[in-house]
Amino acid sequence: MTSPTNTAPKKSSDWHPHHRRIHEPLSWQAMALNLTLKATIKPVLAHVKVSQRSIWLAERLYNLTAPLMSALPSHVDIHSIEFNHFTGEWVRSGNSLDENKVLLYLHGGGYFFSSAALHRPITWRLSLACKRPVLAINYRMAPAFQFRHWLEDAVTAYTHLIERGFKPHNILVAGDSAGGNLVLVLMQSLRHQGLPLPTACICLSPWTDITGSSDSMRSNKNHDPMFASRAVSSVGRFVSQGVDPEHPWVSPARADLSGFPPLMIMVGSTEVLRDDALRVAERARAMGVPVVYEEWHAMPHVFPLFAAFVPEARKAYQHIARFVREIERHRGDYDHH
Repeated sequence: MTSPTNTAPKKSSDWHPHHRRIHEPLSWQAMALNLTLKATIKPVLAHVKVSQRSIWLAERLYNLTAPLMSALPSHVDIHSIEFNHFTGEWVRSGNSLDENKVLLYLHGGGYFFSSAALHRPITWRLSLACKRPVLAINYRMAPAFQFRHWLEDAVTAYTHLIERGFKPHNILVAGDSAGGNLVLVLMQSLRHQGLPLPTACICLSPWTDITGSSDSMRSNKNHDPMFASRAVSSVGRFVSQGVDPEHPWVSPARADLSGFPPLMIMVGSTEVLRDDALRVAERARAMGVPVVYEEWHAMPHVFPLFAAFVPEARKAYQHIARFVREIERHRGDYDHH
């Protein structure tokens, strides 16, 4: 399905993409979070069968965290936006944003639950770190919709930004977990359509192999503080009904990533999805894409979500800000549009 219309990025003489394992002593907050997740979330996910009823229950339980997860500082401004088939919100954090720049955010949740609002702990911090407004969308999800629907919504949001006058070199695209999957699928679709690609992508704990074939699904099954491998595989089978789970537009760990913009990929070392992230990083780098891959010691899935109380998560946004500054500094060295 892919038909690249963009050349691979050219390597800069002073660009330093890296493969980094961040192995520092865990903060007590991170240790407490991991213990809490292992005692509460992981046992439930390990034994609940994915069904219409369990999806309904997951949504209700997750929504109970909304008062905590969506609490906002006074400097954050939220404005709703409506599209034909979905909604979204503009998130602005701080007073020194460059309104000529933007970040499109695609939230995680296994393609069957969560929302832009529940990912505000990430989006407002990204706005602050990247010094630009963030457009976060509520794309259509399973079980009522399938891969083509959430991809259509991501494409619609991206082209909306282009139509509003944002230049591709001023657009970042980011996502976590299933949203990280959607970021990589979106890049393939834009490339296939001959549309200009954004300046860079950021993937937090991306879910890139819906078949559950990554080695860490087995090697980390007892170490992941949040996810049981069985649960991830079950969700994969559920959301990929009606499509080929091995297709690169479903599982981008198998994709042709040539011509992609620079990637930043963050993941925890003990995640069952660690190798989903690592495989994409290695595959992209082999195809000439500049990649910053960071594997954080013993951090849980999408750990930047917990920045309110985990210092390592707050530090992650400093790394993201540094990545964005480097991209902007060396933008002329790449020809991926």
